[in-house]
Amino acid sequence: MALRRTATLLAGKRGFSAVPAAEINVGTGVYQHFSDQDRIFTNLYGEQDWRLPDAMKRGDWSHTKDMLWMGPDAIVQEIKDSGLRGRGGAGFPSGLKWSFMPKNSDGRPSFLVVNADESEPGTCKDREIMRKDPHKLVEGCLVAGYAMRARAAYIYIRGEYFNEAVVLDEAIHEAYAAGFLGKNACGSGYDFDVFLHRGAGAYICGEETALIESLEGRQGKPRLKPPFPAGVGVFGCPSTVTNVETVAVAPTILRRGASWFSSFGNENNRGTKLFGISGHVNNPCVVEESMSIPLQELIEKHCGGMRNGWDSVQACIPGGSSVPVLNKDQCDVALMEFDDLRAKGSGLGTAAVTMFDNSVDMISGIRRLAHFYKHESCGQCTPCREGTGWLETILKRMEVGDADKREIPMLEEISRQIEGHTICALGDAAAWPVQGLLRHFKGDIEKRIDEKDTYDPEACFQKAWSGSTFANDEWVEKHGAGQAYGR
Repeated sequence: MALRRTATLLAGKRGFSAVPAAEINVGTGVYQHFSDQDRIFTNLYGEQDWRLPDAMKRGDWSHTKDMLWMGPDAIVQEIKDSGLRGRGGAGFPSGLKWSFMPKNSDGRPSFLVVNADESEPGTCKDREIMRKDPHKLVEGCLVAGYAMRARAAYIYIRGEYFNEAVVLDEAIHEAYAAGFLGKNACGSGYDFDVFLHRGAGAYICGEETALIESLEGRQGKPRLKPPFPAGVGVFGCPSTVTNVETVAVAPTILRRGASWFSSFGNENNRGTKLFGISGHVNNPCVVEESMSIPLQELIEKHCGGMRNGWDSVQACIPGGSSVPVLNKDQCDVALMEFDDLRAKGSGLGTAAVTMFDNSVDMISGIRRLAHFYKHESCGQCTPCREGTGWLETILKRMEVGDADKREIPMLEEISRQIEGHTICALGDAAAWPVQGLLRHFKGDIEKRIDEKDTYDPEACFQKAWSGSTFANDEWVEKHGAGQAYGR
């Protein structure tokens, strides 16, 4: 009860209502309108400055000391009550994960590690937070770190995010200068530091233990578990690795109350979510919406629909390249949440929505993903090191029809031998797109093999979707490795 009263008090101080703000009829697509006042990331499009003065006008760093004085256990309980699940892909309950950190120190400090690597193809939501609303992340580090009894936070940002790292580094310096970080952070009596660490651009470092290895100065290769990071993490100390968005929403949840956040989305899929939408839509964007919104409504409402209308949809990758594709029938009824997408054989993942219209050769598309996973495998596990190459080799031949139909079940078997047989989930990430292709587009592969002589690589080549003339022949000829068919 004391926790509830504190949350309600904070919500009242900010002028927000802690009562449920959305009603969702499961599966019907009928919603109470998600208003601008409900958004957490109010500077997502950069209409205002990202620096501290404007960030404070947007509500950042407001009553932060009061939130910390709730105490670590009360903060963790509020996050549990909100229903927040990890926004980095796995969707593990955040409050539960935070509670795994030791409450009593054995002499080792504890650390919060923020995964800002964001190397999943199609995913760009965390980038928008770091370059447009960085103080939400910095404040979130303090709140989440205190809830875990951590001494400091390490933000591991991908090497290619150069400008984002510059902005985030300056935001951290602003917070120190204002007394929000460092000794006696926000006047709370708690000492907390935040460090920014730039990676070298490896997809594998998005896996939590590989990230820790890289942060410690070694090759980014995943560790065997156990021990888990909560027991032995970065520098051998208790650590929790969590996603940028997960940390950045925590202060707003505490200000507005868990009941406000849990009013959005269906049961077990609560809250608001950033969706990064790309592909053959009229307006690719990153947008904040309620969880459980129907896919079609999300595309029509925020992207102006498909470039050739909804009926042109062929497939959708709903959660980043590592989740299996959905076919048209599934897209028609899909809800953007963990449970519904899992029931359809895919997943929400990072909520990077990639739409494909009927101009796309899906065999070619998945072959390109297979090449990515082969390239990014660290090579530590034999199924992944060898199997990803086999997947790409077979798909190359299937793409042009130079294959045997008996290789289709062989391809399926290879993917199953990779899935679940590696230290980290990169093996699964490589296998699932192939399994999705075979589940929904097996007929296309068989037709390609039967009609090999009619295959037209020019028709399958994906030009700039705006219709502009392709003008990069010289680069493709030099660097395309024969995969662009002379273009």
